[in-house]
Amino acid sequence: MSRRIPACFLMALLGIGAAVAAGPIRLHPDNPHYFEFQGRPTILITAGEHYGAVLNLDFDYVRYLDVLHAHQFNLTRVFSGTYREVAGSFHITGNTLAPAAGRFVCPWARSGTPGASDGGNRFDLTTWDEAYLTRLKDFLAQAGRRGIVVELVLFCTMYDDKLWDASPMNVRNNVNGVGGVGRQEVYSAKNQDLLAAQQAVVRELVVELNEFDNLYYEICNEPYERGGLTSQWNDLIVAAAVEAEASLPQKHLIAQGFPPGPRAISGLNPRISVLNFHAAKPDAVRLNYPLNKVVAFDETGGADRSDRKYRTEGWEFLLAGGGVYDHLDFSFTPDHEDGMAVPLPPGTPGGGGPELRQQLRILKEFIEGFDFLRMAPMPGALKQSRITGALADKAAVWVLAEAGRAYAVYVKEGAGAELALALPTGDYGAEWLNPRTGSVEKTETLRHEGGDRMLVSPAYSEDIALRVTRR
Repeated sequence: MSRRIPACFLMALLGIGAAVAAGPIRLHPDNPHYFEFQGRPTILITAGEHYGAVLNLDFDYVRYLDVLHAHQFNLTRVFSGTYREVAGSFHITGNTLAPAAGRFVCPWARSGTPGASDGGNRFDLTTWDEAYLTRLKDFLAQAGRRGIVVELVLFCTMYDDKLWDASPMNVRNNVNGVGGVGRQEVYSAKNQDLLAAQQAVVRELVVELNEFDNLYYEICNEPYERGGLTSQWNDLIVAAAVEAEASLPQKHLIAQGFPPGPRAISGLNPRISVLNFHAAKPDAVRLNYPLNKVVAFDETGGADRSDRKYRTEGWEFLLAGGGVYDHLDFSFTPDHEDGMAVPLPPGTPGGGGPELRQQLRILKEFIEGFDFLRMAPMPGALKQSRITGALADKAAVWVLAEAGRAYAVYVKEGAGAELALALPTGDYGAEWLNPRTGSVEKTETLRHEGGDRMLVSPAYSEDIALRVTRR
């Protein structure tokens, strides 16, 4: 069995005592559509690797975290190791979730019995791997020193039989006789021994990581894929996490994944604080805004690998009122922890690279230039719009505002925009920003007598942003 490092010793060793004092990241008490982290209102924006930073021993996560920090990103998503991928999964070259032989680690220790599908010894689901826990804690500590929050994903859908065959929870890979089920029953709660092992690993991780403030949990990645996950299983895993923390000093947020199509969520487990959507649309924010939770664009991806797609998705989602934009960046690999594996190989199911990361940094700086905690989606502030140029018929305008004080506006598509904003009487400053370059294309000072005020953009291509603030 594992030895637990005393919390006080670990805090001193990792240098995280000051961060702990502020408490873990939480929904902001004044506006729960955003976070509070280390005493500050927070939106999470990032372009991160494919979630294998800890379970893949060949991945230098310190080098990777340095790149995120250099771009002022403040989130990374990581899988716990209950799920892993294999060479060729999803046509990803340099897949961090598919470690080379002998380079995979997870919460469970290997036994002395050979026969696991990856050529190593089988796992013992009653024994924790101390080396893995040390690596995971160091990852959290290194991220925390750089102001980066970690979303730890506890489980993941078994997309096909090859991936279920590779999991330590599969009966062929452990010495406990646990997991003799089909992949669509892994998260069904039908097999009590498997459920007990899943609850036990959740409790262990929650206890071991309790002192970290830069952490929240997701129950299962893409639980709607391929069938098999039941609401009963989901609620039992949520309960395991909550009960494990009940007697501990820190209480961490829990996220849950939902299908990407626009839908209003009903029957939400009351312990869920973050609503995760993949391939998300702004309607996911609009339809679920009344729940007073953070709505997250938790993963990008798809056949399109253009920077334009992911830049515009981030702008429209956050200006619709979202609190997280997490781009999945395939330019991070075990050979390129600096995110420079570009150009991406054909067939890669997504995009990424240094140019897109710079564009997302511009988005982060734009949003953080406002007192966004006081802002909310305000489509009614836009009284009239006229978009001209290429794809003008497909144009969309998003407004996030604090009425009478600050307006963040994003125009997607077109080459020119005339926007009538309902502004109270007062003096305002306005500037038009190029979201690709960050350059300010036009500024003006407005002395406004009340009513609607027309603002005319400079010429642009693809998209443009507008900042209006009361002086």
